[in-house]
Amino acid sequence: MLADHTTLVQFLIEERRRHPEASGDLNGLILNVALACRAIANRVALGALGGVLGSADNTNVQGEVQQKLDVLANNYFLRATEWSGHVAGMVSEELEEPYRQPVEYPRGKYLLLFDPLDGSSNIDVNVSVGSIFSILRAPQSGVDPAPDDFLQPGTQQVCAGYAIYGPSTMFVLSVGTGVHMFTLEPSLGEFILTRQSVQIPTSTKEFAINASNQRFWEPAVQRYVQECLAGLAGPRQKDFNMRWVASLVAETHRILTRGGVFLYPRDSRQPVRPGRLRLLYEANPVAFLVEQAGGVASTGRQRLLDVTPNEVHQRISLIFGAREEVERIAEYHRETYDLDSALPLYGSRGLFRSEAV
Repeated sequence: MLADHTTLVQFLIEERRRHPEASGDLNGLILNVALACRAIANRVALGALGGVLGSADNTNVQGEVQQKLDVLANNYFLRATEWSGHVAGMVSEELEEPYRQPVEYPRGKYLLLFDPLDGSSNIDVNVSVGSIFSILRAPQSGVDPAPDDFLQPGTQQVCAGYAIYGPSTMFVLSVGTGVHMFTLEPSLGEFILTRQSVQIPTSTKEFAINASNQRFWEPAVQRYVQECLAGLAGPRQKDFNMRWVASLVAETHRILTRGGVFLYPRDSRQPVRPGRLRLLYEANPVAFLVEQAGGVASTGRQRLLDVTPNEVHQRISLIFGAREEVERIAEYHRETYDLDSALPLYGSRGLFRSEAV
């Protein structure tokens, strides 16, 4: 089988050959991340048989209830990468502060940022979950990074990707040369290249949003969704399907595979918070992949990858997918909406008239 298929290792070696000056550290780090993902896939596949379902009786820095697999997946990421000498420091959704590696391990030249188990609320109902990661260059190689060293805009990413643990386990990756998908061959323990240079169609008839939050949406989002729901008889003059999995990895994978647009907009539930998804290790890597696949990723007000972070667990709004749809939604955000007093936050003097991200 290996004679007829390209493995992840072979793919990375070919990529490195295009850059003779490369040290191989990035390849090494990616392979360590892939190892962590294989370990997580094994535990997810066991389900209740592995004794890892249910709550860990703890909350993370986000105030979210940790699942047992959240904790396990976080440890797999740390143990698989900390020893290698490829990484200088790490940020995880599950850790309040950047992770300081044990003193006996050398510090490398990259920073690793990750959500070890995205969509963990789906674990107990056997719906797809995943892991998301982003890789940045450390400003100074060989030393422990300062917290501010992680606060780089998404344009500085050298690599981003995710693993999705579904009917098959897939590892999706970009090192800046397009988006490539690898499927885990369980009997070999190897990720095999199964789709290369993925492209998102520029138009779509499918959108994903959590409709239960409709009463909190900004006018631009209300308008867009209502136009989609109006279907063939509405201003868009075509019927749309709506999807929602409650797993960013699963939503991203569907859009990369068959197209669509995803919206997790800012809303009025917590007006001081400009969104729900984490910028550094959720929105940025997804935006990097989407742009590499010809799509667009936006906050609704600006290109997502241009946002300069101000803290490691910063939250943000995220809209991504088909170019025509994302650009339409961004255009709607630039318009002025005068609404009645039933929605005071959205009025011409309301909070959401600010253009701040």
